[in-house]
Amino acid sequence: MIHIPGGTFTMGSETFYPEEMPLRRVKVDPFWIDETPVTNRDFARFVEATGYVTVAEIAPDPKDYPGMLPGMDKAGSLVFHKTATPVDTSNPANWWSFVFGADWCHPLGPDSNLDDLWDHPVVHIAYADAEAYAKWAGKALPTEAEFEFAARGGLEGKDYAWGDELAPDGAMMANYWQGLFPFANQCLDGWERTSPVRTFPANGYGLYDMIGNTWEWTADWWSERPQTVAKKKPGACCVMENPRGAKLKDSYDPVQPGVRIGRKVLKGGSHLCAANYCQRYRPAARHPEMIDSATTHIGFRCVVRDRA
Repeated sequence: MIHIPGGTFTMGSETFYPEEMPLRRVKVDPFWIDETPVTNRDFARFVEATGYVTVAEIAPDPKDYPGMLPGMDKAGSLVFHKTATPVDTSNPANWWSFVFGADWCHPLGPDSNLDDLWDHPVVHIAYADAEAYAKWAGKALPTEAEFEFAARGGLEGKDYAWGDELAPDGAMMANYWQGLFPFANQCLDGWERTSPVRTFPANGYGLYDMIGNTWEWTADWWSERPQTVAKKKPGACCVMENPRGAKLKDSYDPVQPGVRIGRKVLKGGSHLCAANYCQRYRPAARHPEMIDSATTHIGFRCVVRDRA
C-alpha cells in the first residue's frame, strides 16, 4: 500500500460531464491505498482462504428481478463484445451480453480461464464481493473523494492524472480505447481488454491504474449532484471535510422506478472508455453502477485510514 498524506484539493470538473460539476474544495484525511487494483492472483488467495462465492457465480432469484425473461435465472455476468460495424452508442445492449458461466475466474465465459491473467485486475466483481474481500484483508473501500484525491497524484486542476494532455507526445499513459468505440480499437496501448497492473506509469503518488484498465468501486452511494455543502465545523465554511455520497434511497435509478437496487459511485474509467463515447479516463469522472452488477470492466482496490 502507498500512504497518501491527505490534504485539500479541488474536486470535480466543469469541462466534461454534468455529473462532475460543480468544482468544490474538499479536504481528506491521510490514508493508505493499494498500489494497484486487486489482481486475479490476490482474489484467488482470498477465495482459497475463505471459500467465498461471488455474486456472478450465484443464480439470480427471479423474485428479486420482476420481469426477468424465462431461462435467465442462471449464474453469469456481463461480457463486452466488440462490434463488427458502427452501432447506436445510446444502447449498451449492442456490446454487452449476459454470458452464463462468466465470472471472475472465467472472465469471457465458462470456456475461458485465468491463464496469463494472474496479474491483471480481477473483474466480474459486484459491490458485495469487493466489500467481502476488503473485510477479509482488514481494509475498506475508498470514498469517492479519497479515490479522486489519490488519482490526481498531487496535481491540482488537471484533466488527467498526468496533466492536461491525454497522450503527451503520443505516449500511452493508461489502458483506454483508442479509436472509434465499440468497433475499432487501434490498441495503440497494446491491449484489447485489461492489462497487467503496473503496465503504465505510476502517478505522482506512485499508484498504478488509477485511470483506465478497470472501473473501481467506491463506498459512496451515487447522486447526480455531488455533495457541495460543508458540514458546519469551525473553519469549514468553504471546504468540505471527508465528504460522503447520497443516501441509499436517493441512489436508485429514476429511469427504472420499479427497480430498488442501490447504485454506488465507480471511479477511474476503464479500457472501454473512448474519446467518441466515454471520456471518463480522468480523476474527476464518476459513474453510477447497481451494486449487484458484475462486468468485464469493473474491479476495485482498498484503503486503510489512519487512526486519529
